[in-house]
Amino acid sequence: MNLSYRLGWCAFRCLFATYFRWQICHPERVPLTGPVILAANHCSYLDPPLVGAGVRREINYLARESLFRFPIVGAVLRSWKVVPVDREGGGAAGLKRILDRLLAGDAILLFPEGTRSRDGRFQPARSGIGLTVIKSNAPVVPVRVFGTYEAYGRHLRVPQPRRVGVQYGLPLGFEASRTEAATCSRVRLKEIYQQVADEIMAAIAALQPGEATPGNSEVRNPKAEGNAKAEDREPNRGPA
Repeated sequence: MNLSYRLGWCAFRCLFATYFRWQICHPERVPLTGPVILAANHCSYLDPPLVGAGVRREINYLARESLFRFPIVGAVLRSWKVVPVDREGGGAAGLKRILDRLLAGDAILLFPEGTRSRDGRFQPARSGIGLTVIKSNAPVVPVRVFGTYEAYGRHLRVPQPRRVGVQYGLPLGFEASRTEAATCSRVRLKEIYQQVADEIMAAIAALQPGEATPGNSEVRNPKAEGNAKAEDREPNRGPA
């Protein structure tokens, strides 16, 4: 981590540990080297720093390109390796920047839903993340955040001291989908993009809060090692 990123990383870890009493489950599932896509549900502005502060490697984030026009803000974002994208987070230029970061061996955080939830519940996944996965060779780590809607959702102007948590899942490969995508028709290719996006969203939904260990914010969830069922699509509730 460079100095700027480490300072921000430490500050957010302190904030989440004190004000939000966070819990971290299985950060060791995120590879410390090599390209990787972290795919998380999205309920709050707290989600990006929460996911990033839970792992011990630099994460590339996405931010609106317009934010880079402000000299100080732009300098900080660049030092944090933030990827500038248009308002919708798509477009050929944005995709190329994301793929370039992955090709360089970086980790990047993407939100399959595309935007923050309005009610704390899961939204349908957009096909854009499926396209990114197919065009890269990076594994995908599903990530589920808990409690961030209650702590700082769209309905709140000021963050509330509610407990938040982040659970990292086992990496997903999608080798079979990439192989089929290399030779299939254009119609089938679009279906594969959406299929991959839906599979990622189901993997996120299957993650459950870890079992809290008194005095330890980094906890383990032994149940997560089994084959969790993806039909659980409850609201984004915080750990008890």
